Amino acid sequence: MMNTGSTAWVLMSTALVLLMTPGLAFFYGGLVRAANVINTIKMSFIALGVVALEWALMGYSLAFAPGGPLLGSDEWFGLFGVGVEPVAAYAPEVPHLAFMAFQMMFAVITPALISGAVVGRMKFRAYIAFALAWAFVVYNPVAHWVWGVGGWIRELGALDFAGGTVVHVTAGVSALVAARILGPRGKHDGKSAHERPHNIPMVVLGASLLWFGWFGFNAGSALSANGIAALAVVTTMLGGAAAVATWVAIELARVGRPTATGASVAAVVGLVAITPGAGFVTPLSAIVIGAIAAVCCYAAVAVVKRHAHLDDALDVFACHGVGGIIGSLLTGVFATKAINPAGADGLLAGNAALLGAQAIGVLAAAVYAAAATAGILVLIRRAVGLRVPSTTVAAGLDAVEHAERAYAWDTGAFPIRRETPNAQGASLT
Repeated sequence: MMNTGSTAWVLMSTALVLLMTPGLAFFYGGLVRAANVINTIKMSFIALGVVALEWALMGYSLAFAPGGPLLGSDEWFGLFGVGVEPVAAYAPEVPHLAFMAFQMMFAVITPALISGAVVGRMKFRAYIAFALAWAFVVYNPVAHWVWGVGGWIRELGALDFAGGTVVHVTAGVSALVAARILGPRGKHDGKSAHERPHNIPMVVLGASLLWFGWFGFNAGSALSANGIAALAVVTTMLGGAAAVATWVAIELARVGRPTATGASVAAVVGLVAITPGAGFVTPLSAIVIGAIAAVCCYAAVAVVKRHAHLDDALDVFACHGVGGIIGSLLTGVFATKAINPAGADGLLAGNAALLGAQAIGVLAAAVYAAAATAGILVLIRRAVGLRVPSTTVAAGLDAVEHAERAYAWDTGAFPIRRETPNAQGASLT
């Protein structure tokens, strides 16, 4: 039966999750060179357009329509049959359209996450093709496996409250594969491939928007204005907070100087890790999960950066991939039906089988995402190419790929084409 309070909460959560994609754009944009800001931001922003359309036309149906264990059906293609009446199998208290729109925002941000691994060297047209193909080939099936009625991972009993496996494991592993296939940026401009953030306030702003939106991401996944939504708000806050505190403590112990960039990255790590268990674990467990994730992801960042030929530019795998894996597995440890009867008991509650189901789900999603991502990128490389020329890498992609610059002081190595009016008032280029 439709509930107006729950409907209002899901609609508000939809807007909060939408805000996360521009937040991600600012977060990533601040971490790159000044000459690549526009390109980096646009990689996230374009997903709001192309992936949303894919979701409405085919993706939602393939992910959630009644189907088999591997994929949904074409029953809801073009949103045919998706109206204002609730769909009892997923969200019995809100309009079907509201549930669809909420899930759309998850589909939009996931391929945008991968862009952080390939910034500074991937052709923009190739990225658009990749985002569309990846959403269709990877996101839709995995979403059905984990969340769709009849999906095999769901039937296995694995838990994923808001996308630890569906969003973060798939995006993180795909980012690792994409970084390997594209290769490193190198030192074309005389700088290390691992560049310093050009705008730290922008990084903090982006992380703050992500944290704010994450309450919709996690608490909205309760799909009702109820106690589980309240639980998810608290666990989301505490998971992020624990990761920030732990990361800052590590920086103080190792280098003696805590950084704003590190704290911002840590917040994202903690939020990623608590996502799969946000509605299934206690608040104290959320603190433990956030702290463990911070330690593991901090170590992962250091390990990945030692590999010069694996240029995951913005540490997408180390943060989202490792964070998602840790969070999904720890959900199998800390979940308890005492806090959410609709969930399951985990290892600490005497049910080791849940941890096994979590591990199988993570492994299956990771292997499939890796293989499919490699195949998609190989095909795109043959069709239109993947990398911009080394001269473009040196100059920055903003001026060359988009004829725009983020800052007036950035003259760049290549001038932006300007329009000059002729005597008849037309434009000559």
